[in-house]
Amino acid sequence: MVRIAMTGGAGLVGSKIVEILKADENFGVLMVLKQQMDITNRNLVFDTLKDLNFDVFLHLAAYTNVDKAEIEKENVRKINVEGTRNVFDAVKSMNKNFVYISTDFVFDGEKKINQKSIFFEDSKPNPVSYYGLTKYEGEKIVNGNGTIIRLSYPYRTKFDNKLDFVRSIRSLLEQGKTLSMVTDSLIVPTFIDDVAYALKTLLLKSNLNFKPEIFHLVGSQALSPYDCGKIIAKTFGLDDSLIKATTYEEYFKGKAKRPQFSDIRSMNNIFYKMSGFEDIMQNRYTF
Repeated sequence: MVRIAMTGGAGLVGSKIVEILKADENFGVLMVLKQQMDITNRNLVFDTLKDLNFDVFLHLAAYTNVDKAEIEKENVRKINVEGTRNVFDAVKSMNKNFVYISTDFVFDGEKKINQKSIFFEDSKPNPVSYYGLTKYEGEKIVNGNGTIIRLSYPYRTKFDNKLDFVRSIRSLLEQGKTLSMVTDSLIVPTFIDDVAYALKTLLLKSNLNFKPEIFHLVGSQALSPYDCGKIIAKTFGLDDSLIKATTYEEYFKGKAKRPQFSDIRSMNNIFYKMSGFEDIMQNRYTF
């Protein structure tokens, strides 16, 4: 049995990972909740983890509000950088495997002259937001001594505690509200079930002999937010005329900068086939 301990197990992504791993007798899962362990308290982290029996530690806990991160920088740094360092150091002091969940926001999402805006595992990070910067600094703590997994625009079937972008858009359309959605930008929506199954496959195939690698566990289809909105409206039988086209520059005026062309793909994920957004919404999404 692979014994997993993890932070962030109650969140949007983490709770699905817990659900899928717990359903497999090959795994034992222990959630380390924030009520038990403040990751910014280094002594508490070491004291808590030394009493746990695990083979692999998954670190998902993070500050993820991109806009607020520009204002609450001290708190963001404490959680995303110092918190990650505390957990990583404690896990490595026990000679255990460490898996860090990161984001496509470590890239700038810019189109280079005569080049496509495709970002692979070996592409050079260049974050354009404070959130992205702190996640990249977390990566640098782990890099070479742990596994880094980058995600992009995660969504899932029903999760009451937090709306992902699919359910947020659905909710607004159901209320008859007009939405402005960007046409000159690319995102890669990622089905969280796929992330969980891919991670499960990676954990099994590694046989606890982890190499210091980076994996992009992301969807297989890059779309504009506008096109995503149209697909969501069609899936739920809602009025897509409520979705109005706007530009990246106009939509994010006064907000934290995001990667504009975040076409993130994987060279290293050869063990699990990730799904495209249209396929999930048309064939596998449950209401």
